[in-house]
Amino acid sequence: MTGQGSEGNVLAAICSCFIPGLGQLVQGRPFKGLLHFVLAALLWLVYLGWIVHLWSVIEAARYSPPRTKGG
Repeated sequence: MTGQGSEGNVLAAICSCFIPGLGQLVQGRPFKGLLHFVLAALLWLVYLGWIVHLWSVIEAARYSPPRTKGG
């Protein structure tokens, strides 16, 4: 089963709880993971990193991989 609420997304969301972007990396989306990590790191400097951290968790949990044609 894939899509929102699947086991992979739950694991990705848990990973992103610890390190922003790690969940996206686990899902095979390195650019998105790096973006979340860098934004969170920069914003933590001004005490707003929790916003990106939370966004990272939610985005990892809601991710649905693109469907393939003919599958």
